Formats: sequence, C-alpha cells, structure tokens
Amino acid sequence: MFATSCSSDDNEGETIVPIQGKFNLSQTGTIVNGQEVLVDAPQNASGCNRDYLELRLSNTAVIGDYDGANCALTETTGTYVRSHNDLTITVGNLSSTSDIMNLTNKELKIKDKATGIITVYTR
Repeated sequence: MFATSCSSDDNEGETIVPIQGKFNLSQTGTIVNGQEVLVDAPQNASGCNRDYLELRLSNTAVIGDYDGANCALTETTGTYVRSHNDLTITVGNLSSTSDIMNLTNKELKIKDKATGIITVYTR
C-alpha cells in the first residue's frame, strides 16, 4: 500500500487540536527585539488557584478570576469564535481578536492583534 499527499490536503499551518477545554493562565508577555519575553502571569493572585479561560463546545467562553484574601472566584461569561488561527472572544460589548500562536493538548498561546500581548494558558 502506498499513501500520497497533495498540497491541497495541507492545513496551511492550522492546528487540528480541538480548542474546547479549560486552560489555566500561566504566562504573559510580548515580543521584544524579535524575541518572546514571557513572565509568570501577574494576574494570578498569590496563594490562589490560577485564573482560567474555559472554551465550551457551545461557543461559550468563561473567564475565571480568583482574587482577594479568600481567593473568591468571579466568572465572566461571553462567547468565542474560532476562524482558522484567529480566536475572537466577546464579553458584553467588548471583543478582542488574537492569533493562535500555538495550540496543543497541553497549551494555548495567543497574541492579541491590537496590543501584541502574548498570553499562555496550560491545561
């Protein structure tokens, strides 16, 4: 048996890993002089669980934020749309579109198209 591949079968760099799931906020950063500079996410409150982004099959986006001395959880719900390697999250009247830089079974790395800020989430 032989298998052949045609260029029309290629996914043009688009990942085929499902984007649905719960991702814990891990790092943030930007590109400086052509190099990624990432730091542990300052949004994560010390001693609390990490903030998260949950992308559900229903195209619902849930943003979880742990804060305060008792690590109170605030969940904000919106919607998301994935188009190829773009991810648009809308909460209320605010929308942000990011490039999906990396999506694996363990990591979602996005770069905001407006600000250039890179956010790394892990599963």
